[in-house]
Amino acid sequence: MNQLHPRLNAFRTDLADARLQGRVSAERFVEGAPRQVVTASAPLRRDPHPDAPLDTELLHGESVRVFEETAEGWAWVQSDSDGYVGWCPGEALGAVGAPPTHRVRTLRTFVYPGPSIKLPPVTMLSINCRVAATEQDEQFVRIGSGFVYARHLAPADAYETDWVGVAESFLGTPYLWGGRTSIGLDCSALVQMAMTAAGLPCPRDTDMQEEALGTPVQADDLASLERGDLLFWKGHVAIARGDATMVHANGHHMDTVIEPIDGANRRIARAGLDVTSVRRL
Repeated sequence: MNQLHPRLNAFRTDLADARLQGRVSAERFVEGAPRQVVTASAPLRRDPHPDAPLDTELLHGESVRVFEETAEGWAWVQSDSDGYVGWCPGEALGAVGAPPTHRVRTLRTFVYPGPSIKLPPVTMLSINCRVAATEQDEQFVRIGSGFVYARHLAPADAYETDWVGVAESFLGTPYLWGGRTSIGLDCSALVQMAMTAAGLPCPRDTDMQEEALGTPVQADDLASLERGDLLFWKGHVAIARGDATMVHANGHHMDTVIEPIDGANRRIARAGLDVTSVRRL
């Protein structure tokens, strides 16, 4: 009866999302309780343990549905942004507040306790975090947890025009399996974060992206790919820049880098992986 992937659907043998009733088998079904991420970010883990694998991260201001909370302080949730399901610390979640008015448009920005850059910051927010402004002037936007430099924010419905340029701005960001912030991210998160900044919907993982994004391109010469083309290998994705190079977050460099497509492809091929497809948005 179960034909749905557990990464994107909240179901277990003992508990499932009420919206899946009739599609999956479970001992009981529950309505998810709406919550919002109130910390700078929150890990979404495979199991309710601090040393469990990190599958992805939730960003400040994103909303989730909570299906279960444990006595140990973990919440089993589904992200409203990309549908991902997993366990996050309950302390990272709070009541749903006012709708976001702005998003962070720079790689990261500080939140200050008052409208002065000389004050010690209280936290830091990464690109695509969402905030609700209560006051605003030319220099600062006031949000629930403090003040953010106004030029680091954009209206929630204003998007970047060059999503590949956003990906390039992550150069030097360390590779982190499951990471989804400007402090560390993986290959598919780089694609997702860049496209999100441009208002383009994008799934979380490489297999989902390869299936859902763009249309297939027959490319005999990978170096001739257009800017924004996506190259896929099993478990990896890179973004063509239109000049025979590509940008990607990768475990070889443990970094986000730009390198020649042909050279990178030869190295990846030596590891036993061939290009599985090229997709054009």
